[in-house]
This record gives sequence, C-alpha cells and structure tokens, in this order.
Amino acid sequence: MAEEMSACTRFKNFYSVCLLTFSVIIIFGLIFNSQTKLSSEVSPWLAFFVVLGAIGWLSMVEGGQGALVGLAPINFDLYKETHPVTFKSTKVCYKGDNLDRYLMGRQFMVVLIVFCTNMAGAPLPGATLWGFPQVILDIFLTTGVAMILMTTMIGQLNSQVTAAHCMLDYINNYFAVFTFYVAMAVEFSGLLHASYVVQIIVAKLSGQTIESSEPPRSMAGNVFFWSRCLMSLAILAFSLAITLEALFQGQTTMWKGVPNPVAVVVFFVSMSIVGLLEGMQIAFFAVTKLRASERGNSYFAKKTCELLFRGEGYNLPGFMIGRQICVTLNFFVVARVTSLNIVPGQGNNIFGVPDWVQSFFNTGLLGAIITTILGSISWQLVASAFPIAFLANPLVYIFLRIALALEATGVCSGAWVLASIHKKIVGFRRDEVYIGTAEERARQNKEDHPENMRLEHGLRKLPGFIDCPEALEVLMARDPRVADFMRRMSSTIEMVDADTW
Repeated sequence: MAEEMSACTRFKNFYSVCLLTFSVIIIFGLIFNSQTKLSSEVSPWLAFFVVLGAIGWLSMVEGGQGALVGLAPINFDLYKETHPVTFKSTKVCYKGDNLDRYLMGRQFMVVLIVFCTNMAGAPLPGATLWGFPQVILDIFLTTGVAMILMTTMIGQLNSQVTAAHCMLDYINNYFAVFTFYVAMAVEFSGLLHASYVVQIIVAKLSGQTIESSEPPRSMAGNVFFWSRCLMSLAILAFSLAITLEALFQGQTTMWKGVPNPVAVVVFFVSMSIVGLLEGMQIAFFAVTKLRASERGNSYFAKKTCELLFRGEGYNLPGFMIGRQICVTLNFFVVARVTSLNIVPGQGNNIFGVPDWVQSFFNTGLLGAIITTILGSISWQLVASAFPIAFLANPLVYIFLRIALALEATGVCSGAWVLASIHKKIVGFRRDEVYIGTAEERARQNKEDHPENMRLEHGLRKLPGFIDCPEALEVLMARDPRVADFMRRMSSTIEMVDADTW
C-alpha cells in the first residue's frame, strides 16, 4: 500500500508541475502579446514585472504570517544572536496587540496583491494565443485556472510549506521586515477599522469580552481609534457605491455576455463563498478542542464533524489545501467582477469624477477593501463567536466536500516540489537545529511562553477569537511534553505534511 501511495504521490507531483509550467508559460505569453489589461494599456514589461513582484511578495506575506505566529511562544534569547534580522521583526510583533494588527494588515495585502496579479496577468475578453484550440483557452484562460494554479502553488502553498518548519530562516531577511511593517502601516491607516466595529457588535451579541494585551486607551487614543473607524465605514460605503454603480452600468471587466444584474449577484455570491470558507477554518479549529458530544445537535453539524475528524484526521489539513484553491479562485472572480474598465477622458467616469480619480478607481483598490472587510474578516469574527451555529449551516458541509474533492485531485501537489527545491537552493534548516525541541528548551530554563500561544489553526487571528483554555496553557507551561505535543498537533493541522499527499 505504501508503494501504491508513493507511486500515486509521484504521479500527482508530476502532472501538477506540468500544469503549473504550462500555466506560467501561457500567462507570460499573454503578457508579451499585450493581451492583459496592464500590458495592453501600459507596457508588457511592466505587466511582467508586476506579476513577478506580486507573486514574490505574496509568498513572503503568506510564509511570514506562519513564521511570525509560530515563533510567538519562543524565547528571544534562543535566536536573537543567530537570527538578528528575524529578531528585528519579532521584538516589535509580540508587543501588546501588534500581532493582531499585523494579521489584519496582511489580510488586506493578500487581497490587494491578488487584485494586482489579476490586472497584470488575467486575459482580456476574447484573448487568443499561439493558435491554441478554443477549448484550451476556455479551460486555462477564460475560467482563470492558469492564474489560480500559478498564484496558489508559487505564491501561497509553496511558502506555507517551507515556513511551517523553517520559521527562523524564512523571515531572517529585510524583505520580511519590510513586509511586516507594511502590514502594520496598513492597519494603522485605519482602512480596515470597520472590522473592529463588526468585532464589537459580534462580541456584544455573543456576550464575549474583547481581550487585549494593552492597557485601556486614553481619551486621545479613543478619539483616534473611533475617528479611524468612522473613516473606514465611510470608505467602505463609498467603495460599495462606486462598485455597484459600475456593475449596474456594465463598466467592469466582467465576462462579456453576462447581464449586469447577474454580475451583481456573482459579486455577492463570490464574496459570500470566500467569507464562508474563511469562517469554516475558524469554526473547524474551534471545535477541535471539544468532545464529540459538545459539537452541537444539528444534523449538519454532526455530519460535518464526522467527515472532518474521520480516520486519522487527515481531512482537516486536506480541507485547508482545498480551501486555499477555492478562496484563490473566488478572489480572482471578485477581482474580475469589481475591476473597473473605464477609460478616463471619454466622459464615462463614475459619478462624473475627475480623470485622475477615475484612474485611481481603476486600480482595483476599492474592490480589495470590500473583499477584505465584508468577504473575509467579518465572517471570521462571526464564526469565532458562534462556531457551533456556523457548523449547522448545510453549505458548510457541502463546501467541505468540495474542498476535500479538490485536494484529492492533487492539482496543487506541485507546491511540495517547489517547496523542496526552494529549501535546498536557499539552504533553509529546520527550527529545531537552532532552538531545539520544547524539552531541550525547558532543560535550558528557556521555556516557551504559553501565554503567547494560539492553537486554533496555527495562526492567531483578530482580538476576541477563541483562545486556548487557561488550564491547558498552565499544563503546557508545566509539562514540556504536553506543550510539544500540542505544538506538533497544531503544526499538522496548519499544513499537512508532504507524506500525506
């Protein structure tokens, strides 16, 4: 059986890499034939470097997230000399609620980078290339499969796999430090502060207290905080108004032949799917701490948990892989639906705004703001507050099935090959080489800091999310074996090991 699985894994890796190679070739072919928006309107070379830069930055955003969250409980003394650049990020990241602020900012960065990739590399309507049959063009270009495979495997899964075990090495560079501070700046700007309003409302409805690692805000701090919240709500409302006006007028890059009202429906459905998948990962990891009898009495909640935790528990990490594919697919759909296709200077500007304002609207920034707040963070907050009720939704069970089916195809198995090559080229080493295991750290009187751990899914989210029970934190602090077991379990859940593919 092991040999059969090994042969199956090799086959999946091979055909996945072939699909990825073909996808990359045709995307760059489109760019240099001026058949993408940016390459046709500005320059093929600019579009080429935008795609390369966006995918490269996305890999740091995704891998950096795993590294910064995973290193949270580790004693600084163990790595500040061997990895001084990593320490530059972590010493700031773990002060107060900075980790939460970073994660909110990076969520917007992911969406914005995907929007930029779509603008630079997605095909124009009716694009053709090198005489390929229409069926090939429809599969890889019209549906966006080529862009999804390239973005998911190169920019996301590859970096997540690598950073899962090489956190210290992965962010021991100034590109990672730069990325961290950009995410912090995004949160500080207040663009996404509408999410905090949603968080406060959800906390009130659920009767939860929003915990913070910082003292209460001063009067000036409250004024600054709430002014940014109001600004963010105004920006969100304005972004929705602009986007809906463009959709109803047929002034976006939506596929030709789709009626304008249908485009509006596609916009909200795609955002809802993204939100559902974002909420599902939160709800799933919340109930992993519960006994089967505590996971709700709903028929679909029971069916979902039964499928999720069946057998050796591989369905949970399998869902994470399939979920990543689904989320990226819908990000590209939303980007295409909300990207404005209005040429400034022709009298068609939305609401009659000046040409330079219309050019700004055309960047896709407004769609990224809407998607981040309404299609991602808000759903995570609701699922965090009401995980059992969330599981009772029949759509949760349906999309769990879809995600597992996508993972089973092995279409993204090439990410493991890329991760292996990446690790060998740059010489990354596992974190245990530098800081030892939890038991070894305990013997050196440099135990981990359990108060910094968040084990829901290996990644800490916004303030107010379900925390590790206090009793378990105490037990982990007292017994390094328990702490090591929980960390290994969390790592397994966060990213399935290559052997399970």
